[in-house]
Amino acid sequence: MSDQSKPPTTARRILLGQIASAHGIRGEILVRTFTGDPAAIATYGPLSDKSGTRSFRLKIVRVTDKGVIARVEGVADRTAAEPLKGTELYVERSKLPPPADDEFYHADLVGLGVELEDGTAYGIVRAVVNFGAGDLVEVSRAGLPSSELIPFTKANVPTIDFSVGRITIVPPVMVGEPEPQQDQAASADDPLIDRG
Repeated sequence: MSDQSKPPTTARRILLGQIASAHGIRGEILVRTFTGDPAAIATYGPLSDKSGTRSFRLKIVRVTDKGVIARVEGVADRTAAEPLKGTELYVERSKLPPPADDEFYHADLVGLGVELEDGTAYGIVRAVVNFGAGDLVEVSRAGLPSSELIPFTKANVPTIDFSVGRITIVPPVMVGEPEPQQDQAASADDPLIDRG
């Protein structure tokens, strides 16, 4: 991947997890986390809901295969925990550790412009999603009713340039479409670079 600069650290919020359900009778909750270390969700300070109006301070009880069992400050029983089901938990982007060189948070891509290799405007990044077979960049295109999903690999997303707010994509060839002509000057010995 060619990164021309680091993503800006802004006031945007990052989704770290979602409350899946109440757990037990003492007000504990089950949280599905999107952090590398599931227990790390409690280390960033208070989390907020999607609207940013409610705050949640978590204390981890234990980590399970289904998610993290946690207590929420101020929630003492199941009756108070049950209405929290489905609540998404966010943190300000500035509270996360800076990514290493050549790394970034998926949320930093949201809102970037999308262009083809020839510079043709293609759309806007709406999200980075994963349905189990690898990351996909969700691209919204003007005038089209649905988004398009592009594999988030080096072959399909060769350039990410935060300095100009743009990614370059090479859309995959769809089944039934003719393969693009190979560049005669390209060597058959060129290594395949795959990020996925």
